[in-house]
Amino acid sequence: MSKTRVAVNGYGVIGKRVADAVMLQPDMDLVGIADVATDWRIMAARGKAPIYGATDDAAHAMRAAGMDIAGTLGDLISAVDIVVDTTPKRVAAGNIQRYRDAGVKFVLQGGESHETTGHSFVAQANYESALGRESTRVVSCNTTSIVRVLGALHDAGLLASARGVLIRRATDPWESHLGGIMNTVVPEARIPSHQGPDAQTVMPELDLVTIAAKGAHTETHNHYWTLRMTKQVTRDEVLDAFRAAPRVAFIRMSDGLVALNSTIELMRDLGRPRGDMWEVAIWEDLITVQDDEVYLTYQVHNESIVVPETIDAIRALTGSAPDAASSMRMTDATLGMTGDFLTPSPRQPE
Repeated sequence: MSKTRVAVNGYGVIGKRVADAVMLQPDMDLVGIADVATDWRIMAARGKAPIYGATDDAAHAMRAAGMDIAGTLGDLISAVDIVVDTTPKRVAAGNIQRYRDAGVKFVLQGGESHETTGHSFVAQANYESALGRESTRVVSCNTTSIVRVLGALHDAGLLASARGVLIRRATDPWESHLGGIMNTVVPEARIPSHQGPDAQTVMPELDLVTIAAKGAHTETHNHYWTLRMTKQVTRDEVLDAFRAAPRVAFIRMSDGLVALNSTIELMRDLGRPRGDMWEVAIWEDLITVQDDEVYLTYQVHNESIVVPETIDAIRALTGSAPDAASSMRMTDATLGMTGDFLTPSPRQPE
C-alpha cells in the first residue's frame, strides 16, 4: 500500500512536533516542510525533509539567508495528498483556498474557528465522521483534554454534567522573553469560556460549563472539574472508566508529582522528545467521589497533546485507516503512549 504524502505548513510549536510524528508513522511520508522563518526555528528542520518557502517573499528571504530550499508552498502542495497547516491563528484560514485549488485535503488547528472546516476533531470521539472529508480542525489543547476526560466518563454512561475551572499558561516557553503575565492572574472575559462550547462542536451532547484564567507560568495548563454523575458511583467505577480510555494517564502526588513542573521534569527523565506529554495527566490520588459527584484535577501539555490527534486526522481524511481504533493503535504505539507514567501500560485501543 502506498504511503500518504504529507506536507506540514508552519514549523512552530505544533508543526515541528507533527513533522516528527509523521516521520514515525509506517503509512506516511513527510514530503516537505514550509515556513516563513529564516532563523534557528526552520534551520533545525534541515535533514528531516525538503524545506519550502510558505510565500514567495519567504522563499526569497530564505535563499538570501543562504538556505537551500526546494521551492514554494505551491510546489509542495502539488506533490502531496494532505497538508497539515500549523501556521499562527487566522493565517491558516487564509490558506484554505490555495489547498482547495490544488485539490489537496487539509488539517487545521484549534486556533481557527469551527466554521473554517465545518468539522472539529478528537479521534476517540468522532473519527468516523471525518472519514473521507476534505478537511477538519483538530481542536485546541484544552478542548482536546476536555473531550478525552469527559468523553471517557460519558462513554461509560456515568457523566450527567460537568463544571470546570481552567488555569492556563500565559505563553509558550520559547516566547517568554517577549513578555507575559507577571505576579497576576487574568480571568477570561466571559463565562462560559470558549473551551466548553468548543468541546461541544465535537460532542454536542456534553452538558458542561468552563471558566478560565491565565496564570503567571509558561508550561502547561491545569484543570479542576466538578462532575455530576448519572447515579451514585464508586471511586473504582470512575478509575475503571479512565483506565479503559485512550490517551489519559495517571500521576500521583504520593510519587512526588505535586506540581506542574514536576510532571514536566518526569517527561524529560523518561526521555520523551522535547519533554512532551501527549496524554492528559490525571492525579489519581486526588479523584474524590461523594454520592453522585466526582472531583478531579489534571494537567495538559499544551505543546504536544494535539499531535496524536493530528496524525489520526490525517488517516481519517485520507481514509487510510477505517476506524479510530486502528488509527489510534498505530499512533499511540509509534509515540510510546501509556496509561500510567510510572507503571507502564501502553494504550492499545480495541
